[in-house]
Order: sequence, then structure tokens, then C-alpha cells
Amino acid sequence: MNLKERSYNKELLDGEGIPLADIEKNMQELDFINTKLGGHAITIKGFKTLLGNKKKVTVCEVGCGGGDNLAAIAKWCQKKGIQLHCIGIDIKKECIAVAQANHHLPASSTWLTSDYKEVFFAEKPDIIFSSLFCHHFREDELIYQLQWMEFNSSAGFFINDLQRHTIAYHAIKILTLLFSSSYLVKNDAPLSVARGFTKQEWQGIFKEAYIKPYQIRWRWAFRHLIIFKHG
Repeated sequence: MNLKERSYNKELLDGEGIPLADIEKNMQELDFINTKLGGHAITIKGFKTLLGNKKKVTVCEVGCGGGDNLAAIAKWCQKKGIQLHCIGIDIKKECIAVAQANHHLPASSTWLTSDYKEVFFAEKPDIIFSSLFCHHFREDELIYQLQWMEFNSSAGFFINDLQRHTIAYHAIKILTLLFSSSYLVKNDAPLSVARGFTKQEWQGIFKEAYIKPYQIRWRWAFRHLIIFKHG
């Protein structure tokens, strides 16, 4: 595959009619990948940067999937004595069902089965974030998404997503072929990399969205952590 240009092929997970058991397996393996390859550590880094000295915080994840990112944040907050309220938004009811069953998440968590664009908050969450979500969208769609996160957060937002890179593509393709038992992961994991962005492409999207200042940092393994903080 030529990775000089983004792929716009749709991932299987973006389709309809996927059985709940298949989505559950997909979410379990993504949690494992995020844990072992540092994805959750990147999410915690972004969260900590925007948390500051707060001891009580509301965090919202857009495209929350099975809730593994929020669970990682919840476990960290529990260790630090921070009072956390989680809001998870996902358009797929099957993903929300998996997240609701995650025993690592606070019972008071709020779950919204919705397109994020249709969500309006009576009280803005402190932090909004997404992880492995942005690459599902076209560049023009991301401009609105960034603006939505900026408007609806009181402290700021962060993005944890994939860098499009040849090594990352072939490495995850081999790893999932060898170790994954999910047809969704085997197909979508390498395609996710092909749909990812370079740093220069992110800079162009933020310029089009008129959002600044922001930080963009490369993180292992082949991820970008992008943080916007309200002044």
C-alpha cells in the first residue's frame, strides 16, 4: 500500500449490522493493544496535562468504543484520589453496551448513544478527548470536530491518534495476523494506520479550524498526542 497519501477506504467497524459478540471481541483486543503498545499511557499524559491541580473533574470521550480509555483514566484517578465523572459518546449502541459493562468505570458514568454532533451539554465537561477516532473521518469533517471539542470543553481537549507510517502499517499487520482472533482487528488495524495523519496534515487541519495555540507531539508507538488548552 502506498502510504504517501491517506487511504479513504472504510473500516469494517464503520459498517452496520456487526454482531455484538464480534464488537466485544474487537474492543477486548483494542484494549490489549492500547495497554501493551502505550496507547493508554498517551491518553493519561494528555489527561494529566489538562487536569492541572483539579481534584474533581469531568471528562468526555468522543467515540468511546468499549470504554477502555475512560477506564484507564478512572484507574489513574482512583490512585491519585481525584473525583472523576466520565461521559462516553458513541454512535453504536453495541459499543455503549460494552462500555456500560466495564467494571473498571464509575457507576455514575454517563453514556450517550449518539452522533457527537447532536450532543449538547447543560454543563460543559472540563476535558474532551478522542483516541483512535479521528482517522475515521475526512479532513473537512475533522475541522468541525475540532471546533466542537474546543467549544464544548472548559479546560481543553486532546487527541490520541495514529501516525501514518510504513513501519507502523507493516508491524501491526504482522502482529494482528499472528495474534488476533478478530476479523475486525485484522482488517481494521492496518487500515487505521493507512487512514492516519502526518504531523504536517494535522497542522493544516488545525489551521483550517482556526484553533491555536496547540501542541502536537510524537509518541511511541507511532502516535500523535495533540493538546489544546483554553487560555
